[in-house]
Amino acid sequence: MASIFAKKPLGVLLGEANATGHGTLKRTLGAGNLVALGVGAIIGAGLFVRTAAAAAQASGPGVTLAFIVAAIGCVFAGLCYAEFAAMIPIAGSAYTYAYTTMGEFVAWVIGWALIMEYALGAATVSIAWSEYLNKLLEVFGTSIPYSLSHSPFESAVVNGVTEHGIINLPALLVIVALSLLLVKGTQESALFNAVVVVLKVVIVLVFIAVGWQFIDPANHTPYLIPENAEPVKNAAGDVVREYTEWNKHGFGGVLGGAAIVFFAFIGFDAVSTAAQEAKNPKRDMPIGILGSLAICTVLYILFGHVLTGVANWREFADPALGGEASVTYAIKAHMPGYEWMGTAVTVAILLGFSSVMLVMLMGQSRVFFSMAKDGLMPKAFSELHPRFNTPYKSNLILMVFVGLFAAFVPGSLAGDLTSFGTLLAFVLVSLGVWIMRRSDPDQPRPFRSPFSSPSFPFVPVMGALVCLLLIVALDAFTLKVAMGWMLLGFIVYFLYGKRNSLLQKGIVVVPKEMDEQAFIEPDKDNL
Repeated sequence: MASIFAKKPLGVLLGEANATGHGTLKRTLGAGNLVALGVGAIIGAGLFVRTAAAAAQASGPGVTLAFIVAAIGCVFAGLCYAEFAAMIPIAGSAYTYAYTTMGEFVAWVIGWALIMEYALGAATVSIAWSEYLNKLLEVFGTSIPYSLSHSPFESAVVNGVTEHGIINLPALLVIVALSLLLVKGTQESALFNAVVVVLKVVIVLVFIAVGWQFIDPANHTPYLIPENAEPVKNAAGDVVREYTEWNKHGFGGVLGGAAIVFFAFIGFDAVSTAAQEAKNPKRDMPIGILGSLAICTVLYILFGHVLTGVANWREFADPALGGEASVTYAIKAHMPGYEWMGTAVTVAILLGFSSVMLVMLMGQSRVFFSMAKDGLMPKAFSELHPRFNTPYKSNLILMVFVGLFAAFVPGSLAGDLTSFGTLLAFVLVSLGVWIMRRSDPDQPRPFRSPFSSPSFPFVPVMGALVCLLLIVALDAFTLKVAMGWMLLGFIVYFLYGKRNSLLQKGIVVVPKEMDEQAFIEPDKDNL
């Protein structure tokens, strides 16, 4: 049996990327579709929820700097993703890149970590989607009963009566609807996503333009939370927020805020999971990854500047005003005459959540598709629909498991786990570019990340270091839960993945379009 660090030969990956016909994904996405896919995944809960949370918990008005720090880490990682995606345009993203540069076990670690980003993230967003749907319905004088919009583990006092949740029906239904749309086809899903992206970006731009008129310069002074900042207390006099830890004030607070808002940037990497469905991946993948990242970074910085200028950051530290209600609160409390915009923001959030879930479910199914083709996941995840050429069984299986999570588990359990999974993937992809530059220097690279030579790997090293720094800046509870999840992943790998891996068995599947043989012996140097 091969080493757990055995590498999948690059030639086989390139053969899979160039394969056509039955059993392969359809290439239907252009550069515009890929940019929209990235923007659709990036602009969502992160922009409307995490901005105020980061300002209140760590960065103050310096949340704009937190966005810049997070964006710098993403740019370094994004350049590395763009190089890999153009060179190896195949589904699987970070998992696939790790398989050919750092070996099977590291690839499994990334694939397992991405479940936290995509599957767990989609379920969590669907629960928030359900909450905001009720907020929108309340504007029109109606709502979904508490019992049908919350999990069995939740209860609340509604009109003086204690209500208990039975099932979160809206969250379940939106997961089902989006999963069926993905089964129907990538092109149809991309069209839906593009329409949603245009609508929510327009609403974001309107908030920035109108809110700029209500900025109070005093709210931006001091720009960073001082080390001796007074703790925030609620109406009862209880302390709800302190700023004594290193990552809760000053420049440390900027780093702490960057770790919080990093959730807002996850999604551009999902573009790379669609590489095998891009019409011209060598040109379109770098445009999709870097273009969506650039657009969203500018919008995030402007949005953070306006939000913390309209309302003082300390107001968002009150749990009743921060988090989900933050933007609506700022509009109602500090932008008289524009109360209607609160409803528009709720609509934008619903649209944003919809596209985020769509891209997350798509990304997870493509990662599972690649892992199943390598034997690390059950074969069903790699089977394509005979008519639509989509990994429909993967989509349907995910629909069941993500739907069950959405219907019966409280969304608060997810925490910042999605950020951890993404950051870990970014670290390994960044290092993978440097390793590939050393191991395969002559391999054609349609896009080359700058300053990434074997002797001067500035971009890959900086991408890894910045993302590692943001992992350290996450809260202790999140890190403990993430370590527990990764430990579970190690157990699953050794009990199932290692035993069923085609590479471990000494065989590598080669597309028939590439070679007449169905199997070849792998390169012994890679074992």
